[in-house]
Amino acid sequence: MLKRIFTSKKFYFSILGLVLFGSLFLLLFDKVVMPGYTNYYEGLTVPDLTRVTLEEAEEELTSIGLRYEVADRRANSAFPANYVIDQQPAANTIVKPNRKIYLTVNTEVKPVVVVPNVVSLSIRNAQIQLQNYGLEVGSTSYESSRFKNVILRQSIPQGDTVAKGTTIDLVVSDGLGNKIVTIPEIIGLRLPQAQLKLREAGLRLGEIRFRPTKDVTPNTVLEYTPNVAEIIEGETINLVISERFEAIEPDEGGVVNIDSTGTPIPKQLPQPNKD
Repeated sequence: MLKRIFTSKKFYFSILGLVLFGSLFLLLFDKVVMPGYTNYYEGLTVPDLTRVTLEEAEEELTSIGLRYEVADRRANSAFPANYVIDQQPAANTIVKPNRKIYLTVNTEVKPVVVVPNVVSLSIRNAQIQLQNYGLEVGSTSYESSRFKNVILRQSIPQGDTVAKGTTIDLVVSDGLGNKIVTIPEIIGLRLPQAQLKLREAGLRLGEIRFRPTKDVTPNTVLEYTPNVAEIIEGETINLVISERFEAIEPDEGGVVNIDSTGTPIPKQLPQPNKD
């Protein structure tokens, strides 16, 4: 029985037919079915859509089998309103048919934002908050107040509607208060001691002037201004400091050099020429 089957021409023709059919099926699947399913041989070149209107971009994309979506709107004075100013994917990129192209379109009206309240925030947090709202941080000035680096005022009030990118100026606390303090007794103290006393009282050291004085140790506080007993915390105190009386020579003009302790530096006399 088996011998008759294996010696039959019909059996071998059947095997050959199956092989040919399988080969033909694989060829059709590879060359027709799969390319048709994956668009393997199809690709579209993305056109350059910048500097054209949104309507023109839509018409061009639709005509070649692509879709679009407006991903963002920005204000750019270099372009008219409703013009495409950016695109993704970029021009000349090869994409599949029906691919969506994301467009950035110029807007006629500049976007606006509501100004947030940054008073009482730290200066760092205030800067981050303003930037998150699309606002710019302008000038920063300081005023005396108890808590250091805290926002006291903002140039545009909370709740105002302004254009995105508007600059907000800030007034920041320097850590000193507005209370009345007593000026410490600094007359007769050396300059470093007077500086320490003023700092402890919450006062600032301002201008320092030197006055040649006899019988007083150099670098000693002689006077201060304003000459009052009490003053607002954070104010500046100017000092008059003693220096050696010989520091100014009546027969010579010019600048007197003084070291860091307030002591004049002796002048170097010219050496005779040995030649």
